[in-house]
Amino acid sequence: MKATVKKSMVSFHSDSNQFKSRHFLNDHIIEIKGLEKDFDGFKAVDGISFKVRRGELFSLLGPNGAGKSTTIRMLTTVLKPTSGDAYVADYSLVNEKNKIKPFIGVCPQENVIFEALTAEDNVAFVGRMHGMRPEDIKTRSQYLLENMNIAGRKKASKSFSGGMKRRLNLAMSLVHQPHILFLDEPTAGLDPQARRLVWDFIKELKNTGMTIVLTTHDMVEADALSDHVAIMDHGKIIALGTLEEVKRGTNNGNILDVSFSSKDDLLRAKSKIGALESVQKTEDKQNNKLSVFFTGGVKSFKLEILPELESFKTLHFREDTLEDVFLKLTGRGLRDN
Repeated sequence: MKATVKKSMVSFHSDSNQFKSRHFLNDHIIEIKGLEKDFDGFKAVDGISFKVRRGELFSLLGPNGAGKSTTIRMLTTVLKPTSGDAYVADYSLVNEKNKIKPFIGVCPQENVIFEALTAEDNVAFVGRMHGMRPEDIKTRSQYLLENMNIAGRKKASKSFSGGMKRRLNLAMSLVHQPHILFLDEPTAGLDPQARRLVWDFIKELKNTGMTIVLTTHDMVEADALSDHVAIMDHGKIIALGTLEEVKRGTNNGNILDVSFSSKDDLLRAKSKIGALESVQKTEDKQNNKLSVFFTGGVKSFKLEILPELESFKTLHFREDTLEDVFLKLTGRGLRDN
């Protein structure tokens, strides 16, 4: 499979594609104000507020059940909010949801395709739903299917692998050239090569000025693609900002991962290191590994921590990852239920 995308996006003009030249009122193409969603007394989304700038990739992160997918389903007009509102492309989610639909493309977490149709017919069907001209549908479909490496396949899509169906769903969400693309776990189930292909394509989309809202469990994906992130837990936003701002906000400082030959070696080192002023905390990991969270950078490591490590197998010095941030904020991993 090729793992690169074309250097430039195919552009075309269509009478039905009237919103391409639309002037937006401000730089924020999405503005959420106190959005809530209740299900029989359970508050899945609890009064969240944030803004998304035009042309950025905004990642909404959190474990299963945090409220991410419910938020996306409201923003894409599938669910009606219990209270609050959001403005998408300057239109009210509560009062003008039908005006929002032409501006958005949605690649849902579960594949939604017509398995009796070919890949080209699936994409064309969505294009016709948006009132596109036949010649524009053909040009756009060919471009998208080539970039997803599924062009020219004459068999019905029911014969596709899970990864091919995932890429077809992405192509279907893009045929009408939406201003805003919602991606709910876009690379779930893809092999590493296909995942890289999709990442490269998403970066290319962002370069055209398209706004992308991403939900993902893959923290490498979020780190590689995001401009801003919001972390959700129990229906609330618990961290919001650029990657650097969110990481800096946890004040974890630096992290040292150390592996030992035995549990006894680990416990001796943990006892000595844990008493140091620069060490904020230590965490035991599997296979006799210890993570040490500390301040002071290389100076603290050389002068304070290293002298206390009498016996170890490996050392790895790193900065906070998004996974570290989430563990500190919630006490659980991003993949936990």
